[in-house]
Amino acid sequence: MNPSLPRAEAVAVRDDRIVEVGTLDSLRPWLDAHEYRIDDRFADCVLTPGFIDPHLHPSMAAVLLPMHFVTAMEWKLPWGRVAPTTTPTAFDQRLSELDAEIAPNETLYVWGYHQLWHGPMHRARIDSIVANRPVVVWHRSFHELYMNAKALTWLGITESAVGNRQQIDLIKGHFYENGLGYAINQLNPHILSPERYADGLERLKQVVHAGGHTTIADMATGLFDFDREWQAMKDVLDTDDTPFRTELIVHATRLRQGGKTDAEALALADALVERNTHRLRFDKRIKLFADGAFFSLLAQVGEPGYIDGHRGEWLTPPELLHDMARTYWNAGYRIHLHVTGDLGVELGLDVLQRLQFERPRFNHGFTFEHFGFSTPEQIKRIRALGANVSANVYYLHELSDIYALEGIGYERASQMARLGSCFREGIMTTLHSDFTMAPAEPLNSAWVAVNRINCEGHQMAATECLTSEQALAAITINAAHVIGRADDIGSIRAGKKADFTVLGADPLTCDPLELKDIPVQGTVFEGNVFPLS
Repeated sequence: MNPSLPRAEAVAVRDDRIVEVGTLDSLRPWLDAHEYRIDDRFADCVLTPGFIDPHLHPSMAAVLLPMHFVTAMEWKLPWGRVAPTTTPTAFDQRLSELDAEIAPNETLYVWGYHQLWHGPMHRARIDSIVANRPVVVWHRSFHELYMNAKALTWLGITESAVGNRQQIDLIKGHFYENGLGYAINQLNPHILSPERYADGLERLKQVVHAGGHTTIADMATGLFDFDREWQAMKDVLDTDDTPFRTELIVHATRLRQGGKTDAEALALADALVERNTHRLRFDKRIKLFADGAFFSLLAQVGEPGYIDGHRGEWLTPPELLHDMARTYWNAGYRIHLHVTGDLGVELGLDVLQRLQFERPRFNHGFTFEHFGFSTPEQIKRIRALGANVSANVYYLHELSDIYALEGIGYERASQMARLGSCFREGIMTTLHSDFTMAPAEPLNSAWVAVNRINCEGHQMAATECLTSEQALAAITINAAHVIGRADDIGSIRAGKKADFTVLGADPLTCDPLELKDIPVQGTVFEGNVFPLS
């Protein structure tokens, strides 16, 4: 990923840094001047820059990974495989099976429900299957969940307790978008219990290593409970046996909890850099939210809208988003904006254009995160305003076929994650998993971006395909640029951190259809080898 020296045969490393890249002959001046040893254990493998996921949620993963997965797609995790569940009947049967398997006094947590495969969900449906224990059915999107009557009683959730909070339907036991925040606050003592949460983070550590990552970005630190998350991450992810670093981008809405003003929230954000450790680092970056969840069909989309006539949801009212963004923009922060629909993108572009008019900034790092639905015209505006794109291209694989039929129609569904257009316009573009919204497997994301083949085997909008080299850049050097670490990581050159992913085949010469099947043999993090057994 260094255009000036795209391939090499050897790399010299001292401590945690790369000294020089080339061949044993070209490295000879260094070797003659210093003691050295040659490590040839990967002589038959291919080293790439360490993979980077610039948008992942360790806390969300730590909460969900201990749950029971009941999903429409197969999941391959380091500790086992989850078979797909694709019909309402099969979903109900799996709930019944899990009820019989777990201890009588245990709460049943299930993640992966999606209405387009599993049918409408509501409190009465869950009660008809499992009524004798609390049950929480967490939506595939993470942005919504359902509870049965026993769970509502267990958590003390009543009409009087809920009051006039929006995006909550107690009759259905449904909590979504901002209403989800209320449900999470009630669940936190249980899902963030020290033993359960630490187990979840240990599982997350396995997942990240198995994907070949050496850097991840937590794109919403403070999602549940900032202090509990921070302490657990220090205990589990800031250890010598952790083969990756975590960049921390704080959740702006959580900073405003308790009625804090934007100025007070900014002061809290400014102080976070004082907590930095070797593997956990805050920078002047902030996560803001525009529209609703892509997996929930709550992305805000323009005309002609959704097939059934419904509209999406705003996570942040547009006028409030402008004010919040201005606070951090004027303080020099780089803004990462959650956008899933083309109206969300349009709002983000309007916000950025207004901020640039009020207080122009170069290299501002404003990044559109997720980037599900967009229009060709918006690509031009993104380039003109100097913004970045961090896309979840896996949407296309799992959702394009069913959204074409039951969501938004074929034309727009086929053009999810308009990545080829971004590269053609010279927009700094990267790929992410938003784990658990997609598998934390960069080569799988690259495979989708290069081939654009969905789960039904259909290729969607071939003009938006990336080349293998573009896809590899998107999970290495481009990702490093988007999270502000390109001077340190993302390519293999003198002076950078000695971070490598060890592969069993060359991703730039193999058949593009085989990208996702290339085995990850291990990683090197800051000069230390972490093999995968």
